[in-house]
Amino acid sequence: MKFVIVFVALFGLALAAPPQSNAEATVLRQDSNVGAEGYQFSVETSDGKSHSEEGQLKNIGTENEALSVRGSFTYLGDDGVTYSVSYVADENGFQPSAAHLPVAPVA
Repeated sequence: MKFVIVFVALFGLALAAPPQSNAEATVLRQDSNVGAEGYQFSVETSDGKSHSEEGQLKNIGTENEALSVRGSFTYLGDDGVTYSVSYVADENGFQPSAAHLPVAPVA
């Protein structure tokens, strides 16, 4: 019975805790340019996050037409460190690159 009371008390405390969300973050800067053959955007928020990306159609009008995307984003981790990730997404898939990401060994 004591276990149930303690469990219910802890559950109540967890529900009463303020939610940890980024709902309070505001957009500091936002730019975008969308065209028929590509796009570009960037956004920066008050919580230290930023994201920029550009995409272009490759091989337009052919059977191999594809979208090629390059971008990067940064964010402040729970440990207080700012992390940055750059990436490419194209016919070869999503390819992220960052100092904190593991690298596969060369075969």
